[in-house]
Amino acid sequence: MTVEESARRDGSAPGREELAGVFGVAHDDPLFEQALTHRSFAYENGGLSADQRLVFVGEAALRMSITDLVFHRHPEDAEGPLSRLRAAAVAVPALAGVARSLGVGPHIRLGRGEQAGGGMDKDSILADTLTALIGVVHLQRGMDGVSALVRPLFGELVGRLALLGEGLDWKSALQALATRKGLGEPEYRLHRSGPEHKAYFTVWVLVGGVEYGPGHGSKAKEAEKQAAEAAWHALNE
Repeated sequence: MTVEESARRDGSAPGREELAGVFGVAHDDPLFEQALTHRSFAYENGGLSADQRLVFVGEAALRMSITDLVFHRHPEDAEGPLSRLRAAAVAVPALAGVARSLGVGPHIRLGRGEQAGGGMDKDSILADTLTALIGVVHLQRGMDGVSALVRPLFGELVGRLALLGEGLDWKSALQALATRKGLGEPEYRLHRSGPEHKAYFTVWVLVGGVEYGPGHGSKAKEAEKQAAEAAWHALNE
């Protein structure tokens, strides 16, 4: 199954076999299971092997693959911009966003405390789990396998980040664009729904008297970023 096919139209998470297929591994592979086992679950269940060793491998492999991706996509850029672009692509929020798009969260094995606290949607846990899964790919298929996965998985993200210039942040980019166009300060309007432990946010942003968006997410900041991105693109058309 391709990366694109993993995203369901109804927003539901893919099944375990579907998720394993994205990474090209068997759903019952012990390493796949290990990558999806958070240390909180391991501590509560007799010290089962957790994902941290795979994170160690995956971080290095992902960084190298992203380096190759940005280097070849931006042949005119100097080392500084390339470094900033790579850093933004492998930052925790970016990795968490990719993990969410694949529906990784519901498959992570968490301890009771993390589970009750919404750990399946925490940026840090999602980022670590995605990196651990990339570690599995590296161990089984080497850097060629990682590169083949990363190109479709991160290609669009790197392209979007490259539009932002020095700030590499949609809210900062929108503010700078609004200032250049004389539209004043962007104003974010947030609507919260759902219970306290499972809040959901919808955000619109008002720029120059026009509303753009919406942005959605389980975190207000993520929804604001989505709304800012929508506004930035609309104002540049």
